Amino acid sequence: MNTKKFIFASIAVFISGEILDFIIHGLILKGAYESLTLWRADMNSLMWVMHVTSLIFAFLFVYIFTKGYESKGVMEGVRYGLLIGLIMTLTSSLGQYAMYPLPFRLIIQWFVFGMIEFIILGIVAAAIYKPAKK
Repeated sequence: MNTKKFIFASIAVFISGEILDFIIHGLILKGAYESLTLWRADMNSLMWVMHVTSLIFAFLFVYIFTKGYESKGVMEGVRYGLLIGLIMTLTSSLGQYAMYPLPFRLIIQWFVFGMIEFIILGIVAAAIYKPAKK
């Protein structure tokens, strides 16, 4: 494993994910969230938890990518993002729909935007990570 590239790719995935989450949830879906009454009253004081979990996720996301690395360029990142996106967004979106009174339109938006985000994150990982030369 190329440790420098791994760390750099993980940080890039983290930053990209934070930016994409802000665009998706803070801007695009903001209106959809305003009508929901599911949020914790103290949610803003706990946002640090979301950032820490996003950082952990970024390192795990890139670590798993490195284990299956096939040196196929950006398309490898697209494929990886698509697969991880399906695992994460399809299962979590439908699970949330089954548990909480959420509009199905929001579930579809979570799925679509989540897939786009994971594909972009896969591209970021593939564009940056290269194994160490032997």
